[in-house]
Amino acid sequence: MTAATHSTLFPQVPETPDAVLDGLDPEQREVALALHGPVCVLAGAGTGKTRAITHRIAYGVRAGILQPATILAVTFTNRAAGEMRGRLRQLGATGVQARTFHSAALRQLQYFWPKAVGGELPRLLERKVQLVAEAAARCELRLDRNELRDVTSEIEWAKVTQTVPADYPAAVAKTQRDAPRAPAVLSQIYSTYEQLKRDRSVIDFEDVLLLTVGILQDRHDIADHVRGQYQHFVVDEYQDVSPLQQRLLDLWVGDRDNLCVVGDASQTIYSFTGATPDHLLNFRTRHPGATVVKLVRDYRSTPQVVHLANGLLSQARGKAADQRLELVSQRDKGPEPIYAEYPDEPHEAEATARRIRDLIAGGVPAGEIAVLYRVNSQSEVYEQALADAGVPYQLRGAERFFERAEVREAGTALRGAARAGRNDSLLDGAEGLPSQVRAVLSTKGWTTRPPAGSGAVRDRWESLAALVRLAEDFEAAKPGATLTDLVRELDERAAAQHAPTVQGVTLASLHSAKGLEWDAVFLVGLTEGMMPIAYAKTDEQVEEERRLLYVGVTRARLHLSLSWSLARSPGGRPSRRPTRFLNGLRPGSTALGARSGAGGGGGIDRGTGRAARAERTEAVESRPRQTARCRVCRRPLTDAGEMKLMRCEECPSDMDEALYGRLLDWRAGQAVELSQPDYCVFTEKTLMAIAEAVPSTEGELVVIAGVGNRKLTRFGADVLAICAGETVGEGPAEGDGEG
Repeated sequence: MTAATHSTLFPQVPETPDAVLDGLDPEQREVALALHGPVCVLAGAGTGKTRAITHRIAYGVRAGILQPATILAVTFTNRAAGEMRGRLRQLGATGVQARTFHSAALRQLQYFWPKAVGGELPRLLERKVQLVAEAAARCELRLDRNELRDVTSEIEWAKVTQTVPADYPAAVAKTQRDAPRAPAVLSQIYSTYEQLKRDRSVIDFEDVLLLTVGILQDRHDIADHVRGQYQHFVVDEYQDVSPLQQRLLDLWVGDRDNLCVVGDASQTIYSFTGATPDHLLNFRTRHPGATVVKLVRDYRSTPQVVHLANGLLSQARGKAADQRLELVSQRDKGPEPIYAEYPDEPHEAEATARRIRDLIAGGVPAGEIAVLYRVNSQSEVYEQALADAGVPYQLRGAERFFERAEVREAGTALRGAARAGRNDSLLDGAEGLPSQVRAVLSTKGWTTRPPAGSGAVRDRWESLAALVRLAEDFEAAKPGATLTDLVRELDERAAAQHAPTVQGVTLASLHSAKGLEWDAVFLVGLTEGMMPIAYAKTDEQVEEERRLLYVGVTRARLHLSLSWSLARSPGGRPSRRPTRFLNGLRPGSTALGARSGAGGGGGIDRGTGRAARAERTEAVESRPRQTARCRVCRRPLTDAGEMKLMRCEECPSDMDEALYGRLLDWRAGQAVELSQPDYCVFTEKTLMAIAEAVPSTEGELVVIAGVGNRKLTRFGADVLAICAGETVGEGPAEGDGEG
């Protein structure tokens, strides 16, 4: 590990206030020195906005200009707030409140409720879905799980836009929202839901903001108390504030002007939750004397990625587009983005998995690669493809690292070992911090080799392995560090939610990728109807979809791939078209909505570089497949899992259970011999398909989804022998070193 990496992981606290400013570019430095009056920071993707505002706060605190307890920094996610607290701690600015809007409001509500209303604050309803379901039932409606989720989201939108039930239908008509149910029906459910809450003395998360607003409006003494405590406000991701959050912010600030907002209208992608960039775009109108600083130096992405990102926005329309930022890359030149077209989604996923495997073989860590898609339902085919390719992956959206049960248990064990010191028998013979951590965590499930397969056991091991890697990095950065030192570091990170990285390719939706970045990003499924999404009908909705793609592009540091498929399932009609947002930007297309040069056939744009040519060759030479149909009821199959089985999930199975058991046992032995998870040999769906088909020839085996020529070569002889009832050897098949 290099000294630069050590300083990044465990930076030294700057010795002087002026040292806080070291390393800032001229614009970031201007932000850090603008400590009074309204300040608006327009910060493009990858321009170091978090660095600028945390150094601004830290410089003000370290120079004695700002008092830590009088600063309230608010953002939108616990992760972002945790990152901000962690950075401020590293800069020596402790005592600053960095919270989400909801967290800050809840703290105030809990404190002032007895004085303003009397009694205890009503219980907070952490999940409103069950109560929404009951409200719907009282309205004589039965909602399935997806409908229930959509109706719940619609109620949340209504509340953050300060729309009461009676006004909901008019609000839907005005905003042209695609309501999941008739507006009048939703209004009735919404009203019943609110009544149920009142009857049961519970409040939801939106009520936290509404009630805080109500108290601050009605009780001037309490408002003065809050304003007396907080003198300076910083709002990150200001383009995402909702009308309700802006109303609360106005009450916090009062008639003062010590407000710093940071945002980028081109990254407004959450309007469906009530977010609006209007407050950012109108900031200079509301505050005519505001200091405005633009951050456009992009330190994240190569000039090639930045060029594409700027090109996407150059075609945008609307008020947000009028104030777009033209990014300027500060990095060396890199590879051109790759544009790839495939006959169907399985081909696209399989090719993506192969390219990811090649990147990993070339030295790109799995944790620095992401596959991003428009909707979560697109993930399954990529999960299958990555598993078949032997590539580890993780779905974004899991429980926060330090809240995981295994991490809490590990922390308790490490803390106990640190207190016991050499009296702990576990530490006998364990020299050095990493060895001690491995010894302690071995009692909690950590092993030198990962467990086979995926699921909860593998997830637990990955969490513990992340702690082992953290100990190794910590000891390298601070030679001689003790177990007590590490425990203290873990406690501080837990308080700041600064978690180590769990390795594995990230699968995530474009919305959940906001605020993250990777060395290599694969943007997949970029077809009309998916990007922009089919229900984006108004110009404003379409422009938000363009911004969503822009966010996806700007997640990439070095490698960027954009792909689409002409049909959903093998043999399907090739009727899809690549997204209009790439017209005029990808090779072979024009800017006026023309179709790609492929003309709906099997061709591909002429991407730049050897990798693009390889993708073109693969896509063009792929033989067309027949439409996949259920072999029981003959219904066309589109689900990836069903296509592996060649039948609908609900259709009866004629699987040979005994054969399936023998295949599972054989797979377990292969996985151990190859030191790979079980699913890297074959997934369970593929084994089920084999046990149902009982192939007797290589031709019958290779056509089963999830097998293919590579795995036929490696494992075909064994599988056919097992299907024939023969006993096979325990060693791995020849060619097991090919990856």
